[in-house]
Amino acid sequence: MAEEISLGTSGDRPRPCHVAIIMDGNGRWATMRGRPRLFGHHAGARRVREIVEACPDLGVKYLTIFGFSTENWKRTQIEVAGLMSLFRSYIRKEARALRDRNVRVRFIGDRPGLDEKLQALMDELEEMTAECTGTNLTIALNYGGRDEVARATKRLAEDVASGRLLPENVDEETLPRYLDTYVLPDPDLVIRTSGEARISNFLLWQSAYAEYEFIDTLWPDFTREVFAGVLANFGKRDRRFGGAKG
Repeated sequence: MAEEISLGTSGDRPRPCHVAIIMDGNGRWATMRGRPRLFGHHAGARRVREIVEACPDLGVKYLTIFGFSTENWKRTQIEVAGLMSLFRSYIRKEARALRDRNVRVRFIGDRPGLDEKLQALMDELEEMTAECTGTNLTIALNYGGRDEVARATKRLAEDVASGRLLPENVDEETLPRYLDTYVLPDPDLVIRTSGEARISNFLLWQSAYAEYEFIDTLWPDFTREVFAGVLANFGKRDRRFGGAKG
């Protein structure tokens, strides 16, 4: 189970410790400029660096970003191939910088569904940053919330069948131990860029009590300043987790 995490603060306002981001709008950003969609994806990858670097100053200890969903395989072969190449390139170029900035990197999703070269790079980056104690960056690749829950349930069922877990001991605290995110706290805030107001199968179990922020800004335009503004809005919210006020 993940450790208990308390929210950070800025002045009297709480700040989210764990922020998850659905990075949407790369394709539209490129189309608006008369460029191919992959141009937008490359711009979006550069934006990731800025946001990761901003996290310590903004009080964000955990950052989870949605890089590629299980549904994204439906895109054109050219775009998918370009994205896979971009992921490999990103890891190669950013690995040392991430370690030097004390960023711990993890990947979640159906890893065996990715090509072996990419899997090897993912493994290397996780190992390289395993001792880092600063920002925890989690990248969701070939990830889908329903797929994650299905895989977790299968592992849970196998433990029940083998006798390692008794059925009467299964409760809502049990399943999270089988999720890809079992070492992470649940997100406090989920942000989606580009004006779309849906969660797109992202962190379904973990976000049960997360706050959501849907903003019009396209991901390549999501600057540190925009990020700081969204975090400031979070501090104005009254989080009661199902309880009543007063």
